[in-house]
Amino acid sequence: MLQRHFFHGFIILLVSLWLAGCASPHYLQLSPQRSASVPQVGQGQKVTVIAQDGRDSDIIGNRTGSGMSSAHITVSSHELIPHLQKEAERAVRDMGFTPTQEPAEGRPRLVLVLDNLAYVHGDSGQALIDEARLEAVFRAEASHQGTTYIGTYTSRRTQGYAIKPDRDSNTRMLNDLLSDGLDRVFGDPELARLLAR
Repeated sequence: MLQRHFFHGFIILLVSLWLAGCASPHYLQLSPQRSASVPQVGQGQKVTVIAQDGRDSDIIGNRTGSGMSSAHITVSSHELIPHLQKEAERAVRDMGFTPTQEPAEGRPRLVLVLDNLAYVHGDSGQALIDEARLEAVFRAEASHQGTTYIGTYTSRRTQGYAIKPDRDSNTRMLNDLLSDGLDRVFGDPELARLLAR
């Protein structure tokens, strides 16, 4: 009898911990990195590089899929944008240019905008399996000598799971997503070509 009460108490404890984990918010610190090669077109020219956040909110989604839940997933603009600035400058430097944040008349300019970062709880259609649908959208605006080139780069990922991803898993998934987006942006030969003209 005592064993049965202990077992029931243990199950209740596990369920309580699981529910508490599902309802807890995640504040994620992301550090995506470009890994793809970039066009080698620069000859040391200075390029003004600016990273911006075009999102309406730091909240990118909800772990439970319920709008009433407190299990928000938050990615702070104040933490992410400086990292994107650093990666954009690194990419421009690898292209052969000299990045700077100072604007100047007639200088090539590149603005990297994070237009969207979304984490949507979805239904996989399979019993006991849920899924997370992630999307990142970057917009890059290159301008030089009166010409502007605008590119939009979208990365998507769908991840199925039986147990909701923890903070580390969500961080890895979103870092991979944004890294893929950065690879798409800076691998665009038209972007590099305009900066070098």
